[in-house]
Amino acid sequence: MEDTLYTEDHASGGNVACRTHGVTGPPSGPADSYAQEALAMAGMGAYHFDLTSSLIWLDGRAAELLGVPQEPGPVLAAALAGRIHPDDRPTLAQVVTASRTGADTFEAEFRTAGSPDRWIATRGTATRDETRGHVTRLAGVVFPSVRTSLHHAAELVEDLPTAFFSLSRDWRFSYVNAEAERVLGRSREELLGGDIWELYPAAVDNTFETYYRRAMDSGEPENFDAYYPEPLNAWYEVRAMPTAEGLSVYFFDVTERRRLQEETEHVARRAELTAAVTTSLAQTLDAEEAVAALARALVPDLADWCVVTMADLEGPGTPDTMRDVGWWHVEAAERPLVEEYSRHRMSALRGESFLLRTLRTTDVVRVPSDATARIREVLHPGRAQELLEQLAPESVTVLPLRGRGRTLGAISLFNGPGRPPLAGADLLTARDIAGRAGLVLDNAYLYASQRGVAEELQRSILTDPPQLEHLDVAVRYVPAAQAAKVGGDWFDVFQHPEGQTVVVIGDVTGHDLHAAATMGQLRSMLRGIATTTEPDPATLLTQLDRAIDAVAPGTVATAVVMVVEPTGDRGDALVRWSNAGHPPPMLLDGNGSAALLAGTNFLLGLRPGTARDEHRLTVPPGSTLVLYTDGLVERRDAGGLRAGLDRLQETLRQLRDEPETERLCDQLVRRLLPAAPDDDMALVAVRPRRAAG
Repeated sequence: MEDTLYTEDHASGGNVACRTHGVTGPPSGPADSYAQEALAMAGMGAYHFDLTSSLIWLDGRAAELLGVPQEPGPVLAAALAGRIHPDDRPTLAQVVTASRTGADTFEAEFRTAGSPDRWIATRGTATRDETRGHVTRLAGVVFPSVRTSLHHAAELVEDLPTAFFSLSRDWRFSYVNAEAERVLGRSREELLGGDIWELYPAAVDNTFETYYRRAMDSGEPENFDAYYPEPLNAWYEVRAMPTAEGLSVYFFDVTERRRLQEETEHVARRAELTAAVTTSLAQTLDAEEAVAALARALVPDLADWCVVTMADLEGPGTPDTMRDVGWWHVEAAERPLVEEYSRHRMSALRGESFLLRTLRTTDVVRVPSDATARIREVLHPGRAQELLEQLAPESVTVLPLRGRGRTLGAISLFNGPGRPPLAGADLLTARDIAGRAGLVLDNAYLYASQRGVAEELQRSILTDPPQLEHLDVAVRYVPAAQAAKVGGDWFDVFQHPEGQTVVVIGDVTGHDLHAAATMGQLRSMLRGIATTTEPDPATLLTQLDRAIDAVAPGTVATAVVMVVEPTGDRGDALVRWSNAGHPPPMLLDGNGSAALLAGTNFLLGLRPGTARDEHRLTVPPGSTLVLYTDGLVERRDAGGLRAGLDRLQETLRQLRDEPETERLCDQLVRRLLPAAPDDDMALVAVRPRRAAG
């Protein structure tokens, strides 16, 4: 699209028609209209400099400040340059150069031609092409500079809502606008001619003096925030501009802004604290460890020092059923005192103590002042009282740790005389953290209870193997680190009535108490079937599959049944086995080679009546059969099952000289299982003995 743009011809002073292709002006719309109104009210003009076409758009105020007629379209940059004072053209050229070479913002001052005392300030931003990164345009504002004569400055700033004053070079007030009178709390008559350091002595040796003198000495503007105490008692944002006459100062009362900023930062710190404590609590299911760490987390954000207490769930809520498990003080030198106080205070507590009241009523108990004396009254005489007086708290807040319908402990937050008592948003944060900690503590208790039940159930089912004449047998069971994942892994070793040894390894799908209970059913059913039928591995699995379909439909499990019997006079063992979808057993022979015993059929519970294969092998003395569940080898973060089988084979080769099956099992567990396993694990090692003589 071709547009006809009229520009001012610098040489002739007339208008020149200029045709350009694809050149558009600055964006416009309702928001721009509002911005124009705001700029006009502030005495500012706006412009837009398209560097690709060297065209500049000016609004009415900008044209007025630059002394050019306002045109309906843009003007050529070359034409507008003639309106700039010759001495200042290099300054503006440097702005363009700096923007092209990387500066995103710019700021400068210049004069118009024929007006050496009339200074104009400009500031703005550079826009870059998103594809090539080149600067394509400059957008900014122009306004009268404070470097204009004092007379012009006074005219410009008198009615502004911004406070402004000017100082002579000997630091006396030479001009004060109406807003500055209001903010400074003195009339113009009191200020004009007065020495700033005498009228405002708190500014001496303060941020104000530092920056004012730096601006005056360097000739460079300074921007800073500073606080002035009583009688002003306010924060100010200050811009100090050196002039030929001295110093011009714009300043804003930003006390409310600082308050909101500090409040926002405080809210952010509280949210960060809550998140950090929540994350810390979630990283462990050990009840005592979970809450003991709270003391360090809460100091110093919410208190000078802290003590965390746990209560016995079965106890009556008396001092002998409670114990302090965590403590911390902001001062390292005071921490031994807090630790010793925590050791002594339970035995010293009287029945009406604040801690016992919180545990009994579940209320937050606050002692906002004189806490040392008031706590001393509820302690029996002795070492706890002495330590309390050395720690000298001025206030204390005791918050209950509430779980699901029960109080599990308390947090005591102490502050010294140099810090106000816990209140407002900080108290709400403390309540929130105490509530979260109570739930975590309750979860930890439930975890311990569930884990105890699950482990007891499994260990009651997974009995030790019998003593056998011709075989060395070792077994291991390791539960998952999480109570919810204690599941259906099992092993069994027993002698058949006909003399053969039956070895079983299996895994019921699922990781919960139901899986553990189902495992117990399958183990018992298989034992019953095996002792009443021929010891044939494939037949035993087929019969078990039918029993699952009748007794526990919907159950899915894997298993290996192995029948071992001595053969020959050297101690060899004939091994027959059948595999229902289970990880393959391994054979570590006397030469140190570890081989998978391949061959498998459908999992149990999927297709009752499946024809199952039987495999057989003669195993010489000194060789070891290793049966295991996937918990020993499978890691989602380490290559899955295939990589786990490779690790097991390599580990068995490394352990080829291990003479005892018990120690072999210990080494496999130590080398292959993480410290906190995600899954439970069962392991059986069977080694034929050499024949006597």
